[in-house]
Order: sequence, then structure tokens, then C-alpha cells
Amino acid sequence: MADQVTARGVSLLLSDSPATPVVLQVLDVKSIANGRYTCMLSDGSMKAKAMLPTHMSAEVEAGKIQHLGLIRVLSHATSVIPNLPNKALIVTDCEVVSGALDREVGSESSSSAQKTQCDEKPKFLSAPVKSAAQIVQEEHGRAAPAARMGVSRRVYPLVSLTPYQGSWTIKVRVTSKGPLRTYRNARGEGSVFNVELTDEDGTQIQATMFKEAAEKFYPMFELGKVYYVSNGNLRMANRRFSAVKNDYEMTLNASSGVEEVTEPDGKPGVIPLVKYNFVKIEDLAAYVNKRELFDAIGIVQSVSSTMSVRRKVDNTEFAKREIVLVDQSQKTVAVSLWSSLAVEDGAKLLEMLPDAPVVVIRSVRANDFQGVSLSTSPNSMVWINPDIPEARELRSWYDESGKDATLTSVGAGLSQRAGPTNDNRADISDITAPSVGEGKAAYFTVRACISYIKPDQTMWYTACSTCNRKVSEDSSRFWCEACQRHFDTASRRYIMLAKLTDHSGDAWVSFFNDQAEQILGVSADELATIKSQDDDQRQYSSQLSKVVWSSYVFRVSVAQTEYLGEKRQRITIRAVNDTDWASESRLLLAKMKLESS
Repeated sequence: MADQVTARGVSLLLSDSPATPVVLQVLDVKSIANGRYTCMLSDGSMKAKAMLPTHMSAEVEAGKIQHLGLIRVLSHATSVIPNLPNKALIVTDCEVVSGALDREVGSESSSSAQKTQCDEKPKFLSAPVKSAAQIVQEEHGRAAPAARMGVSRRVYPLVSLTPYQGSWTIKVRVTSKGPLRTYRNARGEGSVFNVELTDEDGTQIQATMFKEAAEKFYPMFELGKVYYVSNGNLRMANRRFSAVKNDYEMTLNASSGVEEVTEPDGKPGVIPLVKYNFVKIEDLAAYVNKRELFDAIGIVQSVSSTMSVRRKVDNTEFAKREIVLVDQSQKTVAVSLWSSLAVEDGAKLLEMLPDAPVVVIRSVRANDFQGVSLSTSPNSMVWINPDIPEARELRSWYDESGKDATLTSVGAGLSQRAGPTNDNRADISDITAPSVGEGKAAYFTVRACISYIKPDQTMWYTACSTCNRKVSEDSSRFWCEACQRHFDTASRRYIMLAKLTDHSGDAWVSFFNDQAEQILGVSADELATIKSQDDDQRQYSSQLSKVVWSSYVFRVSVAQTEYLGEKRQRITIRAVNDTDWASESRLLLAKMKLESS
């Protein structure tokens, strides 16, 4: 039998040296995307991964090219594939030599078999030999078990998958399932949804399905159930759209295999139900504007009513609701719920608010609104009072001491701690250019002086002590529309306009509470008291003029807004630092050196 294959045939093909047609044995034929097949080619002493030509797919499906069969390679190419020790063969032309032999060439056999005559014809299996297409069907449960042909379902761990594998099967639990959404772009429109899959090792991956695949698999995938999944495509993960810690993400098409596991080991507990990536509220500052998704957990302190937000691009309206969470750090953060989460889950949270429920929110993103706030993503999910150790620990803390603790917003004082950086250094004339901030907010660092603060402007508003939203006075009490409750006390928060000036020009900018308080040196409540007790406003004006013509380094954001059909540029102070003149001198020297070179 060994005489039927070309000695050192694999080595000859991999060396790319000119060679006569080579006869090799076919092993482990597997189906991949687009109707193509891969296999292992063996000369008895060496094996190589190979891809068969498209025009030979019919030969495979007809059963002519089989596992243990022989082919003659007439022409080929080689390709380097990561994670494989040798190059792979790309067979461009071949012909069938024989059907399946009785064993693999080079395998252990009896001494009598080794003494057979050299001219003996290859032995064929007495039992009917099935094609690769039939074996693939068996692996998907549409025929008799593949084990009858000596081929068993091989389950790969998620950690072993790479984009270069042609065919694989994984056994996973659906630990998160997003809604079926519609999309519209330049290439057309369709539906899409995501699931997060977890294997028995706790490794996770996000799988996405579009159009026909989304319509096919959305009713099949059920949260918490275990499935065999096969023949998807992998690519590098985009962390902007996934909270899963995996270098790859998966796309399933309509021809991918999804089969529910019904054997006993599919019961909950064998494969983890959910693996969370929680970030504590006090640690959120490091995630602001990073676009990285993570999970949030907290006790619900307030729930706003539902509001409608219109998207500027296409005037689509979205439902929005804000909730405020607190955890053991005694820090609070506002979370924006969108669409169905705002309408359905938000309504449940509002009804349960008196009981201060624990909520877990999957796949949220941090932004710099009010210093730090959170927003859900299209893949977000909400669990109320889940039975997990983190929720039980949080509930115990809140019942014992948390409900009476003094709470502060996680964004309070954040800018003073972080301070501006030297990233994107600019002059005022640079940031006030008409095109700056179009489509997406731009961030700059500017050294400038405050040249003017309007003394007669509305310098503050009365804010809710829980969510910092504006409140209205109601019979000596304060009503917060966002929290839907009355408060006995409220505090003032700055909303100050000032003019910044440097050598290139000037610009009007907005200061919010933390930055204005840092500049003025007094809180909004204290400045309001000064103004109310100062009949001629001299002391009040003096407090404002103290900071005029003082130099600071500002971190600013520039965005374009639209009001009554007119575009306007909005510049907001995000952080403030006193000017470090030694550092500024070094920056100027570096700039001069760069310009002179």
C-alpha cells in the first residue's frame, strides 16, 4: 500500500521544487465556506494541510474523493498560515487515483500485511464508503452518528479558535442575547443581532448574525441554553461594540450550524451561566470616552420618567430614561437607558424604586457628561435583583449601612484630580475655526486667560442632591422630575459663561459646576449668599474679577450644535490647571526646535 503514494511527496510539494505529479493519501476531509473542502495530504511519513480546488468539490460530494483515498496532485501552490508549523498546500489541479484504502498509509499493521506483494491492488472497505458531504451531514445530526465511520464530533475550546481554521465545532452556552435590530447603510438594509457565547472553560466570544442568518437564528438561540455551533467566520474583535474579553469575534451565516444540546451535561452548571466584567463606580474615570464596553452593578437610587430624544441624522425618535446607581464606594453615577430598556426595564425599576433594587447592566460605556456618566449600548441587557454573589454582597452592604451613608457623585471634583494634558495643544484661533467639532466633538488643550465674566448672567441653577438635575420649588420643598420625588433640600450648581483670551483671539466658553468652583474658589451656594447680602453688588463683582487675567491651562471640548436651523459652536471647559510656567517654557522650546529643524 505504501507503494501507491509518492515517497517524500509532501516534502517535494512544500519545497516548491519542480516535480512530476505526486500521489498522496487524503485524510480528514472537511467542508468550509463557499462550498470548498480542506483535508490533510499524507505520503506515509509527513502530512500537510491542503485546500482542494473548487472544481473538485463535486468529486468530493459524489464520494470519489474520500477519507483514506488517493489523489494525484497535478499542480499546486503553497501558502504560509499563522499558527501552523509548515506551509499549507493549495491544490489547483488533481485527479482521483483510488477510493478509500483499508487503513492510513504508514500506520501500524500486522507483519503479514507488510509482506504483501508490491503489485497487490489497494484494498477497499467492504462496507459502503460515505462521501465527505455525508460525513458533514452526520456531524450535524441529519444522518447516523459519524462515529460509525470512525469520525467523531470534535469540540474545540473557544481559546483555540483562529480566523485561519476552516472548520470547527464549539459547545457553548448563550449567556447574553441582544434584540433583533434593523439597520440601514450605503450597502442596503437588513436585520442584525448579537449573542455572547461561553464554553465550559469560561472563555467568551461575541457572535453576530446579519440578514438571513439573523432571521434564521434569532428564534433558535435562547438565553441560558447550550448549543453546538459550527462553521462561523472569525475576525479581530472591535472593542467598541463588545464587552467580551476575546481577541476575536464571530460572524455566523445562514449555512452555519446551530444545534441545541439535549444530553445531561447541557444542564445549567456545567457551562457558566454568565461571566461579568464589572467596573466599580469609583473606578469609572479611567473608562471615560474610551469607548470600551463593560458591565455595571449598583443599587437604584432614582429613576426618571421616559423622555423622547430625536436623532439629528434621520429624525428618528428614541426613548430615554435615566437612573442613578450607587455601590459600596458611596459614589453615585447616572446611567442612560435607551429604547426598549428605557420603556420596559425602566418601568420595572420605577415600580420597584421604593425597595431600592440591585440592577446589573451589561455592555455600558462611560462618557464625560456631568463629569462621569454611563450609557447603554445596542447590545446592553438589564437584570434586576440577580442571584449572583456580587448582588448579594451589595444588598447586604446597603441594608446594613449604605442606605444611611453620605453619597457623592463620582464626577464631582474629577477634573481637579485629572487635570488637562498636553494632548492636542492649540491656540484659541485654532479651536474657533468653523469646521472644528462638526459631526464629532474635538478635544484640545489651551493656555489662556479669563478676560471677562458676565456679572448679570444666570450663574447657577437649583439642583437635585441625588442626580444633579434641575429641580422646581414646590411649597418649600423641591420636586425632581428626573427622580420623580420631593426633596427637603437642594443645592445650587454653576452654569457659567466666560470669555477666554490668548495671543490669537478670544472665545466664549461654558463652565460647569466643578470647573467654575475651582476657578472662583467658592461654591455656587456661597456666591449666591454673597450676592443676596451685597446691595450694591461690589463684593459680588469683586469675587468675579479676582480671576480675570489669570492664566490657566484648560482642557476643552468643541462641538457643533444647531438651534432654529442655525449651526453654533459650543466650547466647554472639561478640566482646569494653574499654569506651570516651567512646563510651558519647555513646550515652547520644543516647538521652536521643531519649527527650526
